[in-house]
Amino acid sequence: MTFHDIWQTLSWHDTQLNSHNYTAQQVQAAMAKSKLTLSDLQALLSPAAVAFLPQIADKALRLTRQRFGATVQFYAPLYLSNLCANECSYCGFSMSQKIKRKTLTVEEVEQECQALKALGIDQVLLLTGEHEHKVGMAYFRTLIPVIRRYFSSLQLEVQPLAVSEYAELRQLGVDAVMLYQETYQAGAYQQHHIKGRKADMPWRLNGPDRIGQAGIDKIGLGVLLGLTDWRTDAVMLAQHLQYLQKRYWQCRFSLSVPRIRPCSGGGIAANAVTDKELIQLICAFRLFAPELEISLSTRESAQFRRFVTPLAITSLSAGSKTQPGGYSVAPESLQQFSIDDDRLPSQVAADMTEQGLQPVWKDWETCLGR
Repeated sequence: MTFHDIWQTLSWHDTQLNSHNYTAQQVQAAMAKSKLTLSDLQALLSPAAVAFLPQIADKALRLTRQRFGATVQFYAPLYLSNLCANECSYCGFSMSQKIKRKTLTVEEVEQECQALKALGIDQVLLLTGEHEHKVGMAYFRTLIPVIRRYFSSLQLEVQPLAVSEYAELRQLGVDAVMLYQETYQAGAYQQHHIKGRKADMPWRLNGPDRIGQAGIDKIGLGVLLGLTDWRTDAVMLAQHLQYLQKRYWQCRFSLSVPRIRPCSGGGIAANAVTDKELIQLICAFRLFAPELEISLSTRESAQFRRFVTPLAITSLSAGSKTQPGGYSVAPESLQQFSIDDDRLPSQVAADMTEQGLQPVWKDWETCLGR
């Protein structure tokens, strides 16, 4: 059985209806528990919980300190290619976009790595557009060993792959794979994923299963906020997380909840999520899963990140460029999406230190884990 099998038994309509029908008393009861059920999470995500957001945030902060101390890990995205064989409504890399396509060479990748190291970065998230023929395993086999020499930790966010391919990537030095479902609502998924392999929703839904079967250390889950009802997507994501934690208990798990950002040809959220709602979502997940790593990217503003990070965030991107070669090779290239926090990593770190947090620049010590 895979999560797709479980997902087929779930009712989006019933889940959406339930997520809006909680009372203040049920919210208070959920807040008082040390171990939350899925129903408790729904209560904390419900409109009734908005009135209790300060108390929820306070408990989220306490749980974050208990589990993670005052540490915040820093990383940067490294875009290797903007080639893509998919058509998605919200992405500047979609195959119909009339942009200059670029795939970094080995020499260009080394130049980008050196630029990132000069910024103090020691963890990177490798990204490409989803083009399995031109930017697939053959490309990864060439580039990942080169990149691995520069950084203590490698994370990967590319097209869904087979178990054997994930297992090979693990041997090459990949520590984590991020595979965001975007949305669990079938109609919205098909509406926004128009052409290409990404339109195959079951293949993507079962991707985290394949990552777990390959023994990758960390699996990253997420939804793209703005595609449909955020509360319902969050509840289904939580069900996905529970399933994976039980089945692949050796793995760590992380959460990312990006909001749609403007991009070339799209990026307008039909179901916009407010700052307060995003805080509610992040803090509710901290109460639901205290051990969960939660990431916040430069899609969000410096002011918002400064406020939310102490509450529940364990990982921040900094100094991000969302185009291949953006750090030194081709800074003029078109971004995948616009960012909202363009501060240097050193500036973000200084800001976090001022708040009493401890920036952590690496996740692995080679002599201990590799």
